[in-house]
Amino acid sequence: MNNSLAVVLIASGIGYGTPLLYASLGELLAERSGVLNLGVEGMMLIGAVTGFWTVQRFHAGTAVALAAAVGIAALAGAATSLIHAFLVITLRASQIVSGLALTIFAGAAGLSSYLGNDFNLAANPARHTFHTVFPASWQGWPLVGPIIFGHNVLVYASWGLVVTVWLYLTRTRPGLNLRAVGDAPAAADAMGINVAAYRYAHTLVGGALAGVAGATFTLAINPQWFDNITGGSGWIAIALVIFAFWRPELCLVGAYFFGALQDLAPELQARGIHLGPTVLWTNALPYLMTIVVLVLVSASSTRRWLGAPAALGTPYVREEG
Repeated sequence: MNNSLAVVLIASGIGYGTPLLYASLGELLAERSGVLNLGVEGMMLIGAVTGFWTVQRFHAGTAVALAAAVGIAALAGAATSLIHAFLVITLRASQIVSGLALTIFAGAAGLSSYLGNDFNLAANPARHTFHTVFPASWQGWPLVGPIIFGHNVLVYASWGLVVTVWLYLTRTRPGLNLRAVGDAPAAADAMGINVAAYRYAHTLVGGALAGVAGATFTLAINPQWFDNITGGSGWIAIALVIFAFWRPELCLVGAYFFGALQDLAPELQARGIHLGPTVLWTNALPYLMTIVVLVLVSASSTRRWLGAPAALGTPYVREEG
């Protein structure tokens, strides 16, 4: 039963979808404040390389080394997002141009690749990796074993994060203020809400979560380093926010769906089912998502129809409010 295609795909979808979930939740918080961050892919790669570097260089026990690696990855992602925040919030530059430039600067052909090659990170596998939390006997239970108990701590932390973000947006005063900043920054400013502070804070949190998403690749899913290890997942994460209508619980569903798609072709091949077009389609998915994202965020009428924050992508100038 646990080896059935459905169970295997659900379990693998949760594993492969976890970095998508972290990145999409971070992007959701940034976009709720009105800041569109198209630099998620670059921030994920920066988090991936800095997290991997930390476990290779930090001599400590496994738990301490992994915690430090995730923390460093989060800080690196936040630091990268600070560049974007400064450009689009303080200097009021184009959010689309800034995000794309940041992905190029930090992405597979930029800073992350330079750091990985300069530190010779591709030479060895990760010294410490995340493993499943629960005993093997629990993982062998029918259905719930591999689906619920067959994952590492990053997966379970992401579940808690979904609940936390949902409660934050719907049940707390800062969360309600955030939604006001994203929908009507002038009105929020008139109510005494610091629009710039909210946008800065949530863009930085979004970058930190993108960094954690990147570290999930190099410390859990594929514990090694190579160029473009995220494989365009940052673009899928941005598209997920749109398809989830800016709701964290739907981000979880979408992340696991795309995670299952990522494992579909290899799983079918392992069972003797060869679908060439499926492989090509899954490999092209990040690029298709890039086109979809750019089309959707460029059309204001489409954004309104999807229920996007009204001020998404629009700089706020207090004198004009």
